[in-house]
This record gives sequence, C-alpha cells and structure tokens, in this order.
Amino acid sequence: MPILILILFIVVLVIIVRNIKIVPQANAFVVERLGAYYTTWDTGLHLKIPFIDKISRKVSLKEQVVDFPPQPVITRDNVTMQIDTVVYFEITDPKLYTYGVERPLDAIENLTATTLRNIIGDLELDSTLTSRDTINDKIRIILDEATDAWGIRVIRVELKNILPPREIQDAMEKQMKAERERRARILDAEGEKRSQILVAEGLKESAILKADAVKETKIREAQGEAEAILMVQKAYADSLKMLNEAAPSDKVIALKSLESFEKVADGKSTKIIIPSEIQGLAGLASSVKEVFATDTPDGI
Repeated sequence: MPILILILFIVVLVIIVRNIKIVPQANAFVVERLGAYYTTWDTGLHLKIPFIDKISRKVSLKEQVVDFPPQPVITRDNVTMQIDTVVYFEITDPKLYTYGVERPLDAIENLTATTLRNIIGDLELDSTLTSRDTINDKIRIILDEATDAWGIRVIRVELKNILPPREIQDAMEKQMKAERERRARILDAEGEKRSQILVAEGLKESAILKADAVKETKIREAQGEAEAILMVQKAYADSLKMLNEAAPSDKVIALKSLESFEKVADGKSTKIIIPSEIQGLAGLASSVKEVFATDTPDGI
C-alpha cells in the first residue's frame, strides 16, 4: 500500500506539473474546454485542468511580416507584370484569429493578390510605376477592413518589386542609360563652362594686378621725382637762406659771378649771352685781384 500511494502521488504530481503553463511576453494561448472555446490566457502563470482543458493555439502578438511571392497582374493598357508584396500585420484578437478563418496567412495572401489585381487593372503602366505609395495605401485599407473579422490588423503594405515584361525592361534600361548619358554631358558642359569662367576670371584678376602694379610703380616714381625736386628746391632755398644770412660782400659776389660765367663759357655752349654790365668787367677783374690780395697772407 505505501508503494502504491507513493506511485499515485508521483503520477498526480507529474500531471499537475505538466499542466502548469507559463505564457511568455507578447503571446496569448487560446484554451478550449471540452472542445469549446473557454478563455484566452495572457502573459503569466496558468493551470490547465488535465483531460478537460486544451490549448487550441499559441498566438504571437508581435508585429509580423509576410513576404508573398510575385503575382502576375495586368494593367489597363494590357501589360502583364510581376509584383511581389510585403504585408506587415499584428493579431489583435487571438480568438478571432483562431476561429475566424482557416489558414489566416493563406487567406491574407489570396486577398492581397485579388486586391492587387483589381487596383492595377485600373491603372496604366506608367501610373503603376510612379504611384507605388498610392497603391500601398489602397491595398492596406482594403486588407485592414477585410481582416478585422479575423482578429488581424494590417499595419502597412509595400510593393517590393514591380517587374514589367523583358522588352519593356530593355526599353526602360535604354531610356535610363540615355538619361544618364544626357546628364553626364550636361555635367561635363557645366564643368567646362565653369573652368572657362575660372580661367577668364584668373586672367582678369592677373591683368588687374598687373595694371595696379604699373600704376603703383608710376605713382611711386612720380612721388620720388616730386620728392627729389622738393629736396633740390629746398636745398637751393637753404643755400640762398644761408647766403643771405652770411651777408656776403660785393667782392665775394663778384667772384661767384666769375665762377658762374666760367661754367657757362666752358666750351660746351655754342652761344653765350654777355650781360649788359660787360663794361664793368675790368673793374670786376680788379675786384677779384683785390680779393685775392686781401685773402692771401703776406709773403705768398
């Protein structure tokens, strides 16, 4: 009996332990009791009644991403292309997600493909290629309304790739290549234009600097000549001033006059103008003689 009781106790303990369930964060467990929906367990510790309660589905409440394979669609101008979509969604009601639709992801994929065909069928090729954001918003709104009954909220839809037929892709590639070449030529022309402008500006600045240098040189030369003239005039004025302050005698003046006349008549001039006082030249010579006699010491 003790052994039987021990075995029974161990079996009960194992059953209890196996029916203790912990729901992780951002998850929910849908529980059925006797085959019917009973409750939804949130995050935390829960005890399941053995043989009566059953966990029907473990549901993740995180945002999920589903990348559907490319779907063939036809535009209004009869161009067939391949478009693959990416759907971002989250489960808002685990009960509806469990019992609302069979294979929810397959249902979302089929609904996405049908909606995409309907929207693209009203657009032409050019509009399809340039209206990606508009198409995304339309698909999201339609999917979100349709999946409310399944406990799913569609957050956003993205058109991952839009692949037109090969001949259209080749034409688009050629057009893009021509556009790149055109832009490259424009950039080269702008670069050449800019280079010529810089060269012209450089030549202009160089000419201006040269002109300024010549101007500065001439100004400095003129200033030098003016200063030299002023210095000569000042020296001449100082000499006259000194001469006046010295009060020279008539004899000294006469001597200076002879020296000046000597410089004039040094043989380099072809014409000499004799002053009107030439008749006093003899007296001037006598005066010079007296000056020499006066200034020369005795016995010399």
